[in-house]
Amino acid sequence: MATLQIAANGNSLTRPAAAAPVAPAVMSPLRMWAAVVGSTLGAFMAVLNIQIVNASLADIQGAIGAGTDDGGWISTSYLIAEIVVIPLSAWLARVFSVRNYLLVNAILFLIFSVACAFAANLQQMIILRAIQGFSGGVLIPMAFTIIITLLPKAKQPIGLALFALSATFAPAIGPTIGGYLTENWGWEHIFYVNLVPGALMVGLLWVSLDRAPMNLKLLAKGDWPGIVTMAIGLAALQTVLEEGNKEDWFGSDFIVRLSVIAAVSLTLFLIIELKTANPLLNLRLLVRRNFGFGIVANFLLGIALYGSVFVLPIYLTRIQGYNSEQIGMVLAWTGIPQLLLIPLVPRLMKRFDVRLLIVVGFALFAASNFMNVHMTGDYASDQLFWPNIVRAIGQALVFTPLSAIATAGIEQENAGSASALFNMMRNLGGAVGIASLQTFLSKREQFHSNILTNSVSVFEEATRDRIARLTGYFVNHGVSDQALASHKAVVAIALKIRKQANIMAFSDTFFLLGVALVVALLATLLLRKPGQLSGGGAH
Repeated sequence: MATLQIAANGNSLTRPAAAAPVAPAVMSPLRMWAAVVGSTLGAFMAVLNIQIVNASLADIQGAIGAGTDDGGWISTSYLIAEIVVIPLSAWLARVFSVRNYLLVNAILFLIFSVACAFAANLQQMIILRAIQGFSGGVLIPMAFTIIITLLPKAKQPIGLALFALSATFAPAIGPTIGGYLTENWGWEHIFYVNLVPGALMVGLLWVSLDRAPMNLKLLAKGDWPGIVTMAIGLAALQTVLEEGNKEDWFGSDFIVRLSVIAAVSLTLFLIIELKTANPLLNLRLLVRRNFGFGIVANFLLGIALYGSVFVLPIYLTRIQGYNSEQIGMVLAWTGIPQLLLIPLVPRLMKRFDVRLLIVVGFALFAASNFMNVHMTGDYASDQLFWPNIVRAIGQALVFTPLSAIATAGIEQENAGSASALFNMMRNLGGAVGIASLQTFLSKREQFHSNILTNSVSVFEEATRDRIARLTGYFVNHGVSDQALASHKAVVAIALKIRKQANIMAFSDTFFLLGVALVVALLATLLLRKPGQLSGGGAH
Protein backbone atom coordinates (compact mmCIF):
# COMPACT_ATOMS: atom_id res chain seq x y z
CA MET A 1 0.00 0.00 0.00
CA ALA A 2 3.04 2.25 -0.29
CA THR A 3 1.65 4.24 -3.18
CA LEU A 4 -1.52 5.06 -1.32
CA GLN A 5 0.34 5.91 1.85
CA ILE A 6 2.46 8.43 0.06
CA ALA A 7 -0.63 10.29 -1.06
CA ALA A 8 -2.16 10.02 2.38
CA ASN A 9 0.91 11.40 4.09
CA GLY A 10 0.90 14.38 1.79
CA ASN A 11 4.54 13.96 0.77
CA SER A 12 5.67 15.13 -2.61
CA LEU A 13 3.78 13.36 -5.35
CA THR A 14 6.77 13.40 -7.63
CA ARG A 15 8.18 10.28 -5.97
CA PRO A 16 5.47 7.59 -6.28
CA ALA A 17 6.97 6.04 -9.38
CA ALA A 18 9.92 4.88 -7.33
CA ALA A 19 7.69 3.62 -4.54
CA ALA A 20 5.28 1.73 -6.74
CA PRO A 21 7.25 -1.50 -7.09
CA VAL A 22 7.38 -1.84 -3.31
CA ALA A 23 3.60 -2.22 -3.03
CA PRO A 24 3.39 -5.98 -3.59
CA ALA A 25 6.03 -6.59 -0.90
CA VAL A 26 4.32 -4.33 1.60
CA MET A 27 0.84 -5.77 1.13
CA SER A 28 0.05 -9.45 0.83
CA PRO A 29 -2.06 -10.54 -2.16
CA LEU A 30 -4.91 -11.47 0.19
CA ARG A 31 -5.08 -8.00 1.72
CA MET A 32 -4.61 -6.39 -1.68
CA TRP A 33 -7.60 -8.20 -3.14
CA ALA A 34 -9.61 -7.57 0.02
CA ALA A 35 -9.08 -3.84 -0.55
CA VAL A 36 -10.05 -4.14 -4.21
CA VAL A 37 -13.17 -6.24 -3.54
CA GLY A 38 -14.26 -4.07 -0.61
CA SER A 39 -13.88 -0.82 -2.54
CA THR A 40 -15.55 -2.12 -5.71
CA LEU A 41 -18.43 -3.46 -3.62
CA GLY A 42 -18.87 0.08 -2.31
CA ALA A 43 -18.83 1.51 -5.83
CA PHE A 44 -21.39 -1.11 -6.89
CA MET A 45 -23.79 -0.11 -4.09
CA ALA A 46 -23.36 3.61 -4.79
CA VAL A 47 -24.33 3.19 -8.47
CA LEU A 48 -27.01 0.59 -7.74
CA ASN A 49 -28.70 2.92 -5.27
CA ILE A 50 -29.44 5.45 -8.01
CA GLN A 51 -31.37 2.98 -10.18
CA ILE A 52 -33.09 1.24 -7.28
CA VAL A 53 -34.51 4.55 -6.04
CA ASN A 54 -35.52 5.66 -9.55
CA ALA A 55 -37.47 2.43 -10.00
CA SER A 56 -39.42 3.13 -6.80
CA LEU A 57 -39.70 6.91 -7.06
CA ALA A 58 -43.48 6.98 -7.53
CA ASP A 59 -44.03 4.92 -4.36
CA ILE A 60 -41.62 7.09 -2.36
CA GLN A 61 -43.30 10.28 -3.56
CA GLY A 62 -46.69 8.98 -2.49
CA ALA A 63 -45.43 7.85 0.92
CA ILE A 64 -43.84 11.19 1.88
CA GLY A 65 -46.49 13.39 0.26
CA ALA A 66 -44.30 14.74 -2.55
CA GLY A 67 -45.69 15.89 -5.88
CA THR A 68 -44.46 14.40 -9.14
CA ASP A 69 -42.40 17.47 -10.04
CA ASP A 70 -40.88 18.11 -6.61
CA GLY A 71 -40.28 14.41 -6.05
CA GLY A 72 -37.65 14.47 -8.77
CA TRP A 73 -35.35 16.21 -6.30
CA ILE A 74 -35.06 12.90 -4.42
CA SER A 75 -32.83 11.69 -7.25
CA THR A 76 -31.41 15.08 -8.24
CA SER A 77 -30.02 15.82 -4.75
CA TYR A 78 -28.16 12.49 -4.72
CA LEU A 79 -26.71 13.02 -8.19
CA ILE A 80 -25.59 16.59 -7.50
CA ALA A 81 -23.72 15.57 -4.35
CA GLU A 82 -22.20 12.56 -6.11
CA ILE A 83 -20.84 14.43 -9.13
CA VAL A 84 -19.38 17.18 -6.93
CA VAL A 85 -17.50 14.82 -4.60
CA ILE A 86 -16.04 12.55 -7.32
CA PRO A 87 -13.35 15.05 -8.44
CA LEU A 88 -12.64 16.00 -4.81
CA SER A 89 -11.96 12.47 -3.61
CA ALA A 90 -8.30 12.12 -4.60
CA TRP A 91 -7.33 15.29 -2.73
CA LEU A 92 -9.49 14.53 0.32
CA ALA A 93 -7.96 11.05 0.52
CA ARG A 94 -4.54 12.69 0.81
CA VAL A 95 -5.83 14.99 3.54
CA PHE A 96 -7.53 12.38 5.71
CA SER A 97 -5.67 9.22 4.52
CA VAL A 98 -7.17 6.61 2.25
CA ARG A 99 -8.20 4.36 5.12
CA ASN A 100 -9.97 7.05 7.15
CA TYR A 101 -11.60 8.65 4.14
CA LEU A 102 -12.96 5.42 2.67
CA LEU A 103 -14.11 3.88 5.94
CA VAL A 104 -15.85 7.01 7.23
CA ASN A 105 -17.72 7.55 3.99
CA ALA A 106 -18.62 3.86 3.67
CA ILE A 107 -20.14 3.93 7.15
CA LEU A 108 -21.91 7.26 6.49
CA PHE A 109 -23.35 5.83 3.28
CA LEU A 110 -24.93 2.96 5.21
CA ILE A 111 -26.20 5.19 8.03
CA PHE A 112 -27.89 7.66 5.72
CA SER A 113 -29.20 4.89 3.51
CA VAL A 114 -31.18 3.54 6.47
CA ALA A 115 -32.12 7.08 7.53
CA CYS A 116 -33.78 7.65 4.14
CA ALA A 117 -36.26 4.89 4.94
CA PHE A 118 -37.47 6.95 7.93
CA ALA A 119 -37.83 10.29 6.10
CA ALA A 120 -41.16 11.87 7.04
CA ASN A 121 -41.37 14.49 4.29
CA LEU A 122 -39.76 15.67 1.08
CA GLN A 123 -37.38 18.12 2.73
CA GLN A 124 -35.93 15.43 5.01
CA MET A 125 -35.60 13.00 2.12
CA ILE A 126 -33.75 15.53 -0.06
CA ILE A 127 -31.24 16.34 2.70
CA LEU A 128 -30.66 12.69 3.57
CA ARG A 129 -30.26 11.71 -0.07
CA ALA A 130 -27.76 14.52 -0.63
CA ILE A 131 -25.59 13.33 2.24
CA GLN A 132 -25.93 9.75 1.06
CA GLY A 133 -24.91 10.84 -2.44
CA PHE A 134 -21.89 12.73 -1.12
CA SER A 135 -20.65 9.72 0.84
CA GLY A 136 -21.57 7.23 -1.90
CA GLY A 137 -19.87 9.34 -4.56
CA VAL A 138 -16.58 8.88 -2.72
CA LEU A 139 -16.75 5.11 -3.14
CA ILE A 140 -16.75 5.21 -6.96
CA PRO A 141 -13.47 7.00 -7.81
CA MET A 142 -11.65 5.56 -4.78
CA ALA A 143 -12.36 2.02 -5.96
CA PHE A 144 -11.03 2.90 -9.40
CA THR A 145 -7.95 4.57 -7.90
CA ILE A 146 -7.17 1.58 -5.67
CA ILE A 147 -7.33 -0.74 -8.67
CA ILE A 148 -4.96 1.28 -10.88
CA THR A 149 -2.49 2.10 -8.09
CA LEU A 150 -2.48 -1.01 -5.92
CA LEU A 151 -2.72 -3.90 -8.37
CA PRO A 152 0.21 -4.96 -10.55
CA LYS A 153 -0.31 -4.13 -14.24
CA ALA A 154 -0.94 -7.77 -15.10
CA LYS A 155 -3.77 -8.00 -12.54
CA GLN A 156 -5.43 -4.66 -13.29
CA PRO A 157 -7.81 -6.08 -15.95
CA ILE A 158 -9.26 -8.38 -13.27
CA GLY A 159 -9.75 -5.45 -10.91
CA LEU A 160 -11.28 -3.35 -13.69
CA ALA A 161 -13.62 -6.24 -14.52
CA LEU A 162 -14.81 -6.16 -10.90
CA PHE A 163 -15.28 -2.41 -11.20
CA ALA A 164 -17.28 -2.95 -14.40
CA LEU A 165 -19.91 -4.69 -12.31
CA SER A 166 -20.59 -1.31 -10.68
CA ALA A 167 -20.34 0.72 -13.88
CA THR A 168 -22.49 -1.38 -16.23
CA PHE A 169 -24.08 -4.28 -14.32
CA ALA A 170 -25.42 -2.18 -11.42
CA PRO A 171 -27.44 0.24 -13.61
CA ALA A 172 -28.90 -2.71 -15.53
CA ILE A 173 -29.91 -4.79 -12.50
CA GLY A 174 -30.99 -1.84 -10.31
CA PRO A 175 -34.57 -1.58 -11.65
CA THR A 176 -35.01 -5.35 -11.21
CA ILE A 177 -34.04 -5.24 -7.53
CA GLY A 178 -35.92 -2.00 -6.89
CA GLY A 179 -39.08 -3.23 -8.59
CA TYR A 180 -39.09 -6.54 -6.72
CA LEU A 181 -38.49 -4.99 -3.31
CA THR A 182 -41.07 -2.25 -3.82
CA GLU A 183 -43.81 -4.55 -5.09
CA ASN A 184 -43.27 -7.30 -2.49
CA TRP A 185 -41.76 -5.66 0.60
CA GLY A 186 -42.36 -1.91 0.37
CA TRP A 187 -40.18 0.98 -0.78
CA GLU A 188 -38.35 1.26 2.58
CA HIS A 189 -36.51 -1.99 1.83
CA ILE A 190 -34.67 -0.45 -1.13
CA PHE A 191 -32.63 1.41 1.49
CA TYR A 192 -32.25 -1.55 3.87
CA VAL A 193 -30.82 -3.72 1.08
CA ASN A 194 -27.47 -1.95 1.43
CA LEU A 195 -26.85 -3.17 4.98
CA VAL A 196 -25.59 -6.73 4.44
CA PRO A 197 -23.20 -6.01 1.53
CA GLY A 198 -22.32 -2.75 3.28
CA ALA A 199 -21.20 -4.59 6.40
CA LEU A 200 -19.03 -6.85 4.24
CA MET A 201 -17.57 -3.79 2.49
CA VAL A 202 -16.65 -2.10 5.77
CA GLY A 203 -15.12 -5.32 7.10
CA LEU A 204 -12.95 -5.83 4.02
CA LEU A 205 -11.75 -2.24 4.01
CA TRP A 206 -11.07 -2.33 7.77
CA VAL A 207 -8.72 -5.32 7.57
CA SER A 208 -7.02 -4.45 4.28
CA LEU A 209 -6.22 -0.72 4.27
CA ASP A 210 -3.08 0.39 6.08
CA ARG A 211 -3.32 2.99 8.78
CA ALA A 212 -1.71 6.29 7.84
CA PRO A 213 -1.61 9.68 9.56
CA MET A 214 -3.86 12.47 8.37
CA ASN A 215 -2.27 15.51 6.77
CA LEU A 216 -4.65 18.32 7.68
CA LYS A 217 -2.02 20.89 6.68
CA LEU A 218 -3.02 20.17 3.08
CA LEU A 219 -6.34 21.90 3.75
CA ALA A 220 -4.52 25.23 3.92
CA LYS A 221 -2.63 24.46 0.70
CA GLY A 222 -5.66 23.21 -1.23
CA ASP A 223 -6.69 24.55 -4.61
CA TRP A 224 -9.65 26.33 -3.07
CA PRO A 225 -10.48 28.58 -6.04
CA GLY A 226 -10.60 25.45 -8.20
CA ILE A 227 -12.62 23.53 -5.61
CA VAL A 228 -15.21 26.30 -5.21
CA THR A 229 -15.67 27.00 -8.92
CA MET A 230 -15.81 23.27 -9.72
CA ALA A 231 -18.39 22.53 -7.01
CA ILE A 232 -20.63 25.46 -7.98
CA GLY A 233 -20.30 24.74 -11.70
CA LEU A 234 -20.99 21.00 -11.49
CA ALA A 235 -23.87 21.45 -9.04
CA ALA A 236 -25.49 24.06 -11.28
CA LEU A 237 -24.91 21.98 -14.43
CA GLN A 238 -26.33 18.81 -12.87
CA THR A 239 -29.41 20.73 -11.69
CA VAL A 240 -29.93 22.17 -15.19
CA LEU A 241 -29.70 18.70 -16.73
CA GLU A 242 -32.01 17.09 -14.16
CA GLU A 243 -34.65 19.82 -14.03
CA GLY A 244 -34.35 21.43 -17.47
CA ASN A 245 -36.97 19.40 -19.31
CA LYS A 246 -39.51 19.81 -16.51
CA GLU A 247 -38.89 23.58 -16.38
CA ASP A 248 -39.10 24.01 -20.19
CA TRP A 249 -35.36 24.62 -20.44
CA PHE A 250 -34.50 28.20 -21.35
CA GLY A 251 -38.11 29.24 -21.08
CA SER A 252 -37.46 29.20 -17.33
CA ASP A 253 -35.55 32.02 -15.62
CA PHE A 254 -34.39 29.48 -13.03
CA ILE A 255 -32.72 27.31 -15.70
CA VAL A 256 -31.25 30.34 -17.49
CA ARG A 257 -29.64 31.64 -14.30
CA LEU A 258 -28.24 28.24 -13.38
CA SER A 259 -26.89 27.78 -16.92
CA VAL A 260 -25.04 31.10 -16.72
CA ILE A 261 -23.65 30.16 -13.29
CA ALA A 262 -22.52 26.76 -14.60
CA ALA A 263 -20.88 28.23 -17.70
CA VAL A 264 -19.03 30.96 -15.81
CA SER A 265 -17.96 28.71 -12.92
CA LEU A 266 -16.71 25.85 -15.09
CA THR A 267 -14.86 28.25 -17.40
CA LEU A 268 -13.11 29.78 -14.40
CA PHE A 269 -12.36 26.27 -13.12
CA LEU A 270 -10.65 25.32 -16.38
CA ILE A 271 -8.55 28.52 -16.35
CA ILE A 272 -7.57 28.03 -12.70
CA GLU A 273 -6.61 24.38 -13.17
CA LEU A 274 -4.42 25.13 -16.17
CA LYS A 275 -2.60 28.00 -14.45
CA THR A 276 -2.21 26.92 -10.82
CA ALA A 277 0.95 25.11 -9.69
CA ASN A 278 -0.95 22.49 -7.65
CA PRO A 279 -4.31 21.93 -9.38
CA LEU A 280 -7.15 19.88 -7.93
CA LEU A 281 -7.24 17.90 -11.20
CA ASN A 282 -4.50 17.52 -13.78
CA LEU A 283 -6.50 18.45 -16.88
CA ARG A 284 -3.42 18.08 -19.06
CA LEU A 285 -4.06 14.35 -18.98
CA LEU A 286 -6.83 14.99 -21.50
CA VAL A 287 -4.33 15.81 -24.24
CA ARG A 288 -2.85 12.33 -23.99
CA ARG A 289 -4.20 10.43 -26.95
CA ASN A 290 -5.54 7.30 -25.25
CA PHE A 291 -6.87 9.04 -22.16
CA GLY A 292 -8.49 11.84 -24.16
CA PHE A 293 -10.25 9.63 -26.68
CA GLY A 294 -11.00 7.15 -23.88
CA ILE A 295 -12.79 9.95 -22.00
CA VAL A 296 -14.83 10.80 -25.12
CA ALA A 297 -15.84 7.16 -25.58
CA ASN A 298 -16.61 6.85 -21.86
CA PHE A 299 -18.79 9.99 -21.96
CA LEU A 300 -20.78 8.57 -24.88
CA LEU A 301 -20.97 5.21 -23.09
CA GLY A 302 -22.52 7.05 -20.13
CA ILE A 303 -25.11 8.63 -22.44
CA ALA A 304 -26.15 5.25 -23.86
CA LEU A 305 -25.78 3.27 -20.62
CA TYR A 306 -27.91 5.50 -18.42
CA GLY A 307 -30.06 6.69 -21.32
CA SER A 308 -31.23 3.19 -22.21
CA VAL A 309 -31.97 2.42 -18.55
CA PHE A 310 -34.04 5.62 -18.53
CA VAL A 311 -35.92 5.06 -21.81
CA LEU A 312 -36.92 1.39 -21.49
CA PRO A 313 -38.87 1.72 -18.21
CA ILE A 314 -40.76 4.75 -19.56
CA TYR A 315 -41.69 2.81 -22.69
CA LEU A 316 -42.86 -0.22 -20.74
CA THR A 317 -44.90 1.95 -18.37
CA ARG A 318 -46.40 4.33 -20.91
CA ILE A 319 -47.07 1.91 -23.78
CA GLN A 320 -47.39 -1.53 -22.15
CA GLY A 321 -48.68 -0.53 -18.69
CA TYR A 322 -46.05 -2.57 -16.82
CA ASN A 323 -45.52 -2.13 -13.07
CA SER A 324 -42.07 -1.73 -11.53
CA GLU A 325 -41.60 -5.47 -10.93
CA GLN A 326 -42.52 -6.35 -14.53
CA ILE A 327 -40.13 -3.68 -15.80
CA GLY A 328 -37.39 -5.10 -13.60
CA MET A 329 -37.89 -8.56 -15.08
CA VAL A 330 -37.47 -7.19 -18.61
CA LEU A 331 -34.33 -5.24 -17.70
CA ALA A 332 -32.87 -8.23 -15.87
CA TRP A 333 -31.79 -9.61 -19.24
CA THR A 334 -29.46 -6.64 -19.69
CA GLY A 335 -27.86 -7.47 -16.34
CA ILE A 336 -27.74 -11.25 -15.82
CA PRO A 337 -25.62 -12.03 -18.92
CA GLN A 338 -23.11 -9.37 -17.84
CA LEU A 339 -22.66 -11.12 -14.51
CA LEU A 340 -21.54 -14.19 -16.44
CA LEU A 341 -19.52 -12.44 -19.16
CA ILE A 342 -17.59 -9.72 -17.32
CA PRO A 343 -15.38 -12.19 -15.38
CA LEU A 344 -14.30 -13.66 -18.74
CA VAL A 345 -13.23 -10.32 -20.23
CA PRO A 346 -9.72 -10.26 -18.66
CA ARG A 347 -9.00 -13.59 -20.39
CA LEU A 348 -10.19 -12.17 -23.71
CA MET A 349 -7.90 -9.16 -23.16
CA LYS A 350 -4.93 -11.56 -23.02
CA ARG A 351 -5.90 -13.20 -26.32
CA PHE A 352 -7.08 -10.25 -28.41
CA ASP A 353 -6.19 -6.63 -29.00
CA VAL A 354 -8.13 -4.64 -26.39
CA ARG A 355 -9.17 -2.14 -29.07
CA LEU A 356 -10.89 -4.93 -30.99
CA LEU A 357 -12.88 -5.89 -27.91
CA ILE A 358 -13.97 -2.27 -27.40
CA VAL A 359 -15.03 -1.90 -31.04
CA VAL A 360 -16.99 -5.17 -30.96
CA GLY A 361 -18.60 -4.14 -27.67
CA PHE A 362 -19.69 -0.74 -28.95
CA ALA A 363 -20.90 -2.31 -32.22
CA LEU A 364 -23.09 -4.81 -30.34
CA PHE A 365 -24.38 -2.12 -27.95
CA ALA A 366 -25.26 0.07 -30.96
CA ALA A 367 -26.89 -2.88 -32.76
CA SER A 368 -29.07 -3.59 -29.72
CA ASN A 369 -30.53 -0.10 -30.03
CA PHE A 370 -30.96 -0.29 -33.81
CA MET A 371 -32.92 -3.53 -33.24
CA ASN A 372 -35.59 -1.41 -31.53
CA VAL A 373 -36.18 1.19 -34.26
CA HIS A 374 -39.24 -0.54 -35.75
CA MET A 375 -41.41 -0.81 -32.65
CA THR A 376 -45.15 -1.46 -32.72
CA GLY A 377 -47.88 -1.55 -30.09
CA ASP A 378 -47.16 -5.26 -29.59
CA TYR A 379 -43.47 -4.67 -28.84
CA ALA A 380 -43.11 -5.88 -25.24
CA SER A 381 -40.97 -8.19 -23.11
CA ASP A 382 -40.67 -10.99 -25.67
CA GLN A 383 -39.61 -8.63 -28.45
CA LEU A 384 -37.11 -6.87 -26.16
CA PHE A 385 -35.43 -10.09 -25.06
CA TRP A 386 -32.84 -10.41 -27.83
CA PRO A 387 -32.00 -6.68 -28.03
CA ASN A 388 -31.38 -6.79 -24.28
CA ILE A 389 -29.15 -9.85 -24.57
CA VAL A 390 -27.11 -8.21 -27.34
CA ARG A 391 -26.88 -5.03 -25.29
CA ALA A 392 -25.65 -7.02 -22.27
CA ILE A 393 -22.88 -8.66 -24.31
CA GLY A 394 -21.83 -5.32 -25.76
CA GLN A 395 -21.70 -3.58 -22.38
CA ALA A 396 -19.73 -6.45 -20.86
CA LEU A 397 -17.10 -6.23 -23.61
CA VAL A 398 -16.69 -2.45 -23.55
CA PHE A 399 -16.00 -1.18 -20.08
CA THR A 400 -13.02 -3.18 -18.80
CA PRO A 401 -10.89 -2.86 -21.97
CA LEU A 402 -11.82 0.83 -22.32
CA SER A 403 -10.81 1.54 -18.72
CA ALA A 404 -7.56 -0.37 -19.15
CA ILE A 405 -6.49 1.30 -22.38
CA ALA A 406 -7.45 4.79 -21.18
CA THR A 407 -5.46 4.52 -17.94
CA ALA A 408 -2.49 2.55 -19.28
CA GLY A 409 0.64 4.60 -18.73
CA ILE A 410 -0.94 6.92 -16.15
CA GLU A 411 1.64 7.71 -13.48
CA GLN A 412 0.95 7.07 -9.81
CA GLU A 413 0.82 10.78 -9.03
CA ASN A 414 -1.85 11.28 -11.70
CA ALA A 415 -3.98 8.26 -10.77
CA GLY A 416 -6.38 10.30 -8.64
CA SER A 417 -6.99 12.86 -11.39
CA ALA A 418 -7.42 10.12 -14.00
CA SER A 419 -9.93 8.26 -11.81
CA ALA A 420 -11.89 11.44 -11.07
CA LEU A 421 -12.07 12.56 -14.69
CA PHE A 422 -12.90 9.10 -16.06
CA ASN A 423 -15.73 8.44 -13.61
CA MET A 424 -17.04 12.01 -13.55
CA MET A 425 -17.35 12.12 -17.34
CA ARG A 426 -19.27 8.85 -17.47
CA ASN A 427 -21.73 10.13 -14.85
CA LEU A 428 -21.95 13.49 -16.61
CA GLY A 429 -22.61 11.65 -19.86
CA GLY A 430 -25.49 9.87 -18.17
CA ALA A 431 -26.96 13.18 -16.97
CA VAL A 432 -26.60 14.74 -20.42
CA GLY A 433 -28.08 11.65 -22.04
CA ILE A 434 -31.15 11.49 -19.82
CA ALA A 435 -31.80 15.23 -20.13
CA SER A 436 -31.42 15.13 -23.92
CA LEU A 437 -33.57 12.04 -24.32
CA GLN A 438 -36.38 13.50 -22.20
CA THR A 439 -36.60 16.49 -24.50
CA PHE A 440 -36.06 14.43 -27.65
CA LEU A 441 -38.86 12.04 -26.69
CA SER A 442 -41.40 14.82 -26.10
CA LYS A 443 -40.42 16.70 -29.29
CA ARG A 444 -40.57 13.61 -31.47
CA GLU A 445 -43.92 12.60 -29.96
CA GLN A 446 -45.29 16.03 -30.87
CA PHE A 447 -43.80 15.75 -34.35
CA HIS A 448 -45.30 12.35 -35.09
CA SER A 449 -48.61 13.30 -33.46
CA ASN A 450 -48.96 16.32 -35.74
CA ILE A 451 -48.27 14.24 -38.85
CA LEU A 452 -50.67 11.47 -37.85
CA THR A 453 -53.39 13.94 -36.82
CA ASN A 454 -53.15 15.76 -40.15
CA SER A 455 -53.66 12.47 -41.96
CA VAL A 456 -56.84 11.71 -39.99
CA SER A 457 -59.59 13.97 -41.34
CA VAL A 458 -63.37 13.81 -40.93
CA PHE A 459 -63.55 14.49 -44.67
CA GLU A 460 -61.98 11.09 -45.29
CA GLU A 461 -64.36 8.20 -45.80
CA ALA A 462 -62.15 5.83 -43.77
CA THR A 463 -62.16 8.20 -40.78
CA ARG A 464 -65.93 8.65 -40.83
CA ASP A 465 -66.38 4.91 -41.12
CA ARG A 466 -64.04 4.33 -38.16
CA ILE A 467 -65.92 6.86 -36.00
CA ALA A 468 -69.24 5.27 -36.94
CA ARG A 469 -68.07 1.79 -36.00
CA LEU A 470 -66.63 2.95 -32.68
CA THR A 471 -69.84 4.90 -31.95
CA GLY A 472 -71.83 1.75 -32.56
CA TYR A 473 -69.48 -0.17 -30.26
CA PHE A 474 -70.01 2.29 -27.38
CA VAL A 475 -73.78 2.33 -27.94
CA ASN A 476 -73.84 -1.46 -27.78
CA HIS A 477 -71.79 -1.37 -24.56
CA GLY A 478 -73.97 0.80 -22.38
CA VAL A 479 -73.64 4.38 -23.73
CA SER A 480 -77.24 5.35 -24.51
CA ASP A 481 -76.53 8.94 -25.65
CA GLN A 482 -75.58 8.92 -29.35
CA ALA A 483 -73.65 12.22 -29.05
CA LEU A 484 -71.68 10.95 -26.04
CA ALA A 485 -70.91 7.71 -27.86
CA SER A 486 -69.67 9.69 -30.88
CA HIS A 487 -67.50 11.86 -28.61
CA LYS A 488 -65.99 8.78 -26.97
CA ALA A 489 -65.23 7.40 -30.43
CA VAL A 490 -63.32 10.55 -31.37
CA VAL A 491 -61.41 10.45 -28.05
CA ALA A 492 -60.53 6.80 -28.62
CA ILE A 493 -59.08 7.62 -32.04
CA ALA A 494 -57.10 10.52 -30.54
CA LEU A 495 -55.66 8.24 -27.87
CA LYS A 496 -54.74 5.69 -30.51
CA ILE A 497 -52.93 8.38 -32.50
CA ARG A 498 -51.07 9.57 -29.41
CA LYS A 499 -50.03 6.03 -28.52
CA GLN A 500 -48.72 5.45 -32.04
CA ALA A 501 -46.88 8.79 -31.95
CA ASN A 502 -45.26 7.77 -28.66
CA ILE A 503 -44.16 4.41 -30.09
CA MET A 504 -42.59 6.14 -33.10
CA ALA A 505 -40.85 8.61 -30.76
CA PHE A 506 -39.36 5.75 -28.76
CA SER A 507 -38.13 4.15 -31.99
CA ASP A 508 -36.42 7.43 -32.90
CA THR A 509 -34.87 7.60 -29.43
CA PHE A 510 -33.33 4.16 -29.74
CA PHE A 511 -31.95 5.17 -33.13
CA LEU A 512 -30.34 8.24 -31.52
CA LEU A 513 -28.74 6.07 -28.83
CA GLY A 514 -27.37 3.79 -31.53
CA VAL A 515 -25.85 6.76 -33.36
CA ALA A 516 -24.17 7.96 -30.13
CA LEU A 517 -22.58 4.52 -29.74
CA VAL A 518 -21.37 4.53 -33.34
CA VAL A 519 -19.63 7.84 -32.62
CA ALA A 520 -18.08 6.23 -29.51
CA LEU A 521 -16.91 3.36 -31.71
CA LEU A 522 -15.25 5.84 -34.09
CA ALA A 523 -13.48 7.48 -31.14
CA THR A 524 -12.05 4.11 -30.10
CA LEU A 525 -10.58 3.62 -33.58
CA LEU A 526 -8.25 6.51 -32.75
CA LEU A 527 -6.86 4.77 -29.66
CA ARG A 528 -3.21 3.75 -29.77
CA LYS A 529 -2.18 0.19 -28.89
CA PRO A 530 -0.88 0.48 -25.30
CA GLY A 531 2.46 -1.13 -24.55
CA GLN A 532 1.57 -1.61 -20.87
CA LEU A 533 -1.15 -4.15 -21.54
CA SER A 534 -0.25 -7.73 -22.21
CA GLY A 535 -2.41 -9.76 -24.53
CA GLY A 536 -3.02 -10.90 -28.04
CA GLY A 537 -2.47 -7.56 -29.67
CA ALA A 538 -1.06 -5.37 -26.94
CA HIS A 539 2.58 -6.05 -26.28
